[in-house]
Amino acid sequence: MIAGRNFLDLSDAGGDAVAAMLTEALDRKKARAGLPRGAPDADAPLAGNVLAMVFEKSSTRTRVSFDMAMRQLGGSALILDAGTTQLGRGESVADTARVLGRMADAIMVRTDDHAKIEEMANHAGVPVINGLTDRSHPCQIVADLLTIIESGKALPGLELAWLGDGNNVLHSILEAAGLMKFNVRVGTPSGYEPEAEFVEMAREGGARVTLTNDPVAAVGGADIVVTDTWVSMGQDHAEEKLAAMAPFQANEALMACAASDARFLHCLPAHVGDEVSKGVFEGPQSMVFDEAENRLHAQKSVLLWCFGLL
Repeated sequence: MIAGRNFLDLSDAGGDAVAAMLTEALDRKKARAGLPRGAPDADAPLAGNVLAMVFEKSSTRTRVSFDMAMRQLGGSALILDAGTTQLGRGESVADTARVLGRMADAIMVRTDDHAKIEEMANHAGVPVINGLTDRSHPCQIVADLLTIIESGKALPGLELAWLGDGNNVLHSILEAAGLMKFNVRVGTPSGYEPEAEFVEMAREGGARVTLTNDPVAAVGGADIVVTDTWVSMGQDHAEEKLAAMAPFQANEALMACAASDARFLHCLPAHVGDEVSKGVFEGPQSMVFDEAENRLHAQKSVLLWCFGLL
């Protein structure tokens, strides 16, 4: 294991490593055909290793996918909810990191402030993985890229459209665009654009990024259409925000503006009827549950990279 090989953002790995993760995920997924889901992979590369998972935010896909990823790689996982640990009673992130780093081989954290995960990485002495912060969601995007590839589309030159809020998921998509050389059209209401540093990061990497307040312009001819919930975890339910987002719903009319073979992605959970119509969510262009399953296969590759095995 390479101590300190953290995965806080996609740039921590870089384009070549992300490409290797995707290849590894495809290969391991194929090799598991017919195996019970709880059976380890034939090589069990993480046998004897333990992942500590710290949750300060609710989780379904991240929690289950990392737990199952460790099982399939031959290791095990500990689930720590912040509210039932000393972290929830005021123990510092640094002290928690130093304790966990002496008892576990890696740490996955799902939290709010990105500074917390950076502090965890600075003190743990073992690999730390970003399971989600308010700034970014890199593990989700590895799964999204895997799903896009499985749909038969190549990443270089891909036209991806984003609809809705300029949030953490979009930030990681933009980071991926610069690394993997695809283009992003960002359709958001005025005032809900992504952070400028991620736009510039993508452009510096060679991606073409278009920012527009016109949802039709965003999706026109796109290969992939992506959205996310309009009100993220921890945010107040904002009627003004929901009203501003309404024209950006991924519905049949907007999907008709995309390429004829366009596919739809959503990281889930979805609020059907808000950011996506039922017809699109349940329709033939939707890959949302393939995308959800691929969280497992993506996490396995992320873990192997963090342990120095990719």
